[in-house]
Amino acid sequence: MKIRNLHDLELFVRAAELGSLSAAARRLDLSPALASASLKRLEAELGVPLMLRSTRSLRLTREGERLLPAARLALDGLRDAAEEIATGRQVVRDHLQISLPSDLGRNHLLGWLDEFQARWPEVSFRLQFSDRLADVYRQPVDLAIRYGQQPDSGLVALPLHAANRRVLCAAPGYLAKHGAPHTPDDLVHHNCLCFRLGDDLHDQWRFTRDGREMRITVTGNRLCDDGDAVRRWAVAGHGIAYKSGLDIASDLAAGRLVRLCPDWQGEAAPLSLTCADRRQLSPTVILLREFLRERCAALANAGKS
Repeated sequence: MKIRNLHDLELFVRAAELGSLSAAARRLDLSPALASASLKRLEAELGVPLMLRSTRSLRLTREGERLLPAARLALDGLRDAAEEIATGRQVVRDHLQISLPSDLGRNHLLGWLDEFQARWPEVSFRLQFSDRLADVYRQPVDLAIRYGQQPDSGLVALPLHAANRRVLCAAPGYLAKHGAPHTPDDLVHHNCLCFRLGDDLHDQWRFTRDGREMRITVTGNRLCDDGDAVRRWAVAGHGIAYKSGLDIASDLAAGRLVRLCPDWQGEAAPLSLTCADRRQLSPTVILLREFLRERCAALANAGKS
């Protein structure tokens, strides 16, 4: 069933936001009778009740809750298109709640998002830093930027840097004292800086060369559930780390860290932007994705120099 009158859709959205049909009517300069008729017409076209109303309260039905985000997105898109036509310029406006990984988030993504916001000031962000995979179904998060293959095939994952891999690295100071491993087998003789995510201890480091895979169980005197802390330990010379290439690209370029066992390839760690539903892929999200892809590519190239 098609929605024939967009004014009915706008009334529904305003009533849901204000929690009152009469308040929505006043906001849209309608009489209470016209507002009530508008809502009834929309419910009749869809064949389901959208709101449960009494003299003192209003709440959405399950069908109303499902319709509300799509209705907002549709109305925002129409407003932006109209403004673009009227002004002849691109309009980018959105509020995005994003979960970021701790290391890349603090040291690169935070600055990139500042740059994005300076270019498009009508976009606002609410950020959350965590290495845990955000539950985009239950948590107040629109988007999550994460490494690795996504465990939930129901998620929409947009690649930001699919070629990213983990890199074995250490500071020059550590190597001067303890020497460098020639092969991954030598890691058993070194202090390795380990990362824990929830109940998973990442002490199995995997490498490949010429089709051969090697898995090494490492040990060390430092363990943390924050990727940024592990990188800082490595830069300070406390041991060997197995980090995302993007996380340490600037450190490699500046000489703060040295790539080890370059003949062996670390395991894949693709970086993706994920969300729960394709309907969340607004023009702003697509623009942000392309912006971040460019920054990731430039960072990765800096780490190879």
